[in-house]
Amino acid sequence: MLVRLEIKNKLVKEEFKGIVSSVNGFKVQKPEEQGSCDILILEIGSDSEKDFQLANKLKTSGATREVFLTSSIAKPELLIKALNMGFKGYFTQPVGKEEVRDALLKIVEHKGEDVRVRVAEAPVKRGKIIDVFGGKGGVGTTTVAVNLAISLAKLEGAPKVALMDMNVLFGEISLHLNIEPMFDWVEVIKNVSRLDPTYLMSVLSEHSSGIHVLSPPPKLPENYTVKPHDLEVLLREMQDIFDFIVIDGGQLLNDSSDAIMRIADKVILVSVLNLPTIINLKLLLGAFRQRGYPDEKKVEIVANRFIKDSEISLKELEEGVKKKVLCCIPNAYYIFMSSLNEGNPICAQTKGKKKETELYRVFGELASTLAGKSVEKKKGGFFSRK
Repeated sequence: MLVRLEIKNKLVKEEFKGIVSSVNGFKVQKPEEQGSCDILILEIGSDSEKDFQLANKLKTSGATREVFLTSSIAKPELLIKALNMGFKGYFTQPVGKEEVRDALLKIVEHKGEDVRVRVAEAPVKRGKIIDVFGGKGGVGTTTVAVNLAISLAKLEGAPKVALMDMNVLFGEISLHLNIEPMFDWVEVIKNVSRLDPTYLMSVLSEHSSGIHVLSPPPKLPENYTVKPHDLEVLLREMQDIFDFIVIDGGQLLNDSSDAIMRIADKVILVSVLNLPTIINLKLLLGAFRQRGYPDEKKVEIVANRFIKDSEISLKELEEGVKKKVLCCIPNAYYIFMSSLNEGNPICAQTKGKKKETELYRVFGELASTLAGKSVEKKKGGFFSRK
């Protein structure tokens, strides 16, 4: 397949040449060659309107079959306009080699052609979905989700981790991470028919810890309903890219939470040691059993703000809900609130004071356990019930 590069930046153009040439069956069109091409990759510059007109003209005239855009300018309106005009995708700069290759291979798959990448192909990835759900409002669900995601990304091998916030209106992940997301998951779902790795990676916000974030909309658009099927399609696509997808599921049971729980590998119920939360946990677990999902083996309980001499003991919680607690996160409310105000999660910080170090270790052990790695059970530590 012939690829035409309309890119002014010489370094970026050379990058694309190398990536395109790494896939058998694809060839970069030489400047002296005339005629149509299969794929156009066009760089959007300062005069974006002119560039869009050129891309649209080449596509509608039949000079190219597919159009990809690339730009060093991170403006959401450019991506939205590209999608509305029916272009195939949008590559952000710096250019991601895997994203471009995946996009090219996806075109080939649609056409039924057999193309082999010259480099060794990686095994099919199927990331784990970890749904962090609140046993009650205010128990620290978002804090657990954020620090768990960062801790997973710190595991050996540096797994790729995505963090998704399902709390419409009251989502706080962007505050915890001090980021300003350009896109949200409703925008992505509305374009689910065009979903591919290139588009998906272009709309995720990358945090300095290495995790990629998909934020909620500030409000649901009028006359628009999130379809559970479309949400599942989005998560399945994310599983092909990431090793772990951590979801801040909030504490509301609805169609969206049902869609997530049906396919989640783990559902983490966040609790604190008080009577209202224990009652809620019993109701939640009862609802799970009645519906038949999520499977009880996939459900784990994490006790947050744990105090050993609490009026309600860990044993009483476990007896009340008839399920063992997987992990106890020490009570550090003011430390977590300080990290929230600073937009700097505990697990993204350098280990320092004794309490922060303990929290760092606990989340690291929780991440290792959920990743299927062995964890040494220290007396009085992570799995302690005394």
